[in-house]
Amino acid sequence: MDLVPALVAGLGLPLAALAAGFAWKARDGRVRSVAAGHVTTAGGSRRVADDLGLGGDRLGADATLVQFSTEFCSKCPATARALVDLAGGYDGVRHVEVDLTRDPALADRFHVTQTPTVLVLDADGRAAGRIAGVPRTPELRALIDDLTGRNHVPHHA
Repeated sequence: MDLVPALVAGLGLPLAALAAGFAWKARDGRVRSVAAGHVTTAGGSRRVADDLGLGGDRLGADATLVQFSTEFCSKCPATARALVDLAGGYDGVRHVEVDLTRDPALADRFHVTQTPTVLVLDADGRAAGRIAGVPRTPELRALIDDLTGRNHVPHHA
């Protein structure tokens, strides 16, 4: 094998993979806004809450954190605990966990490619934000503050 192709294969490909990994990590857990009227599901413009079968009794008055999980997701239990704690700090915010293990069609319909994935629904049951991966708490808290009209001041130790 020639020296140049060997160097490209030996150094270039691992560096490209490293760069791709850093790019993936930078996006993981970030809150992405969902524009008003944007269709989050694959087939229609109905409310996300309707597509999930969430009635008014399961929705928060101001916001709902819908976590898509699977039985084999190692980060899902800790994410669920964190979201329950976060929702508990707000009046009118609820956490709902949806297990995709037995309903893979639901994952296709909501374009879930990794778990956990979190949808943040507004008071009307429409998607206001989407997070792929473990949510970054400060970003998620800022979105919830916007939805609830609460001005949350972070505590510094």
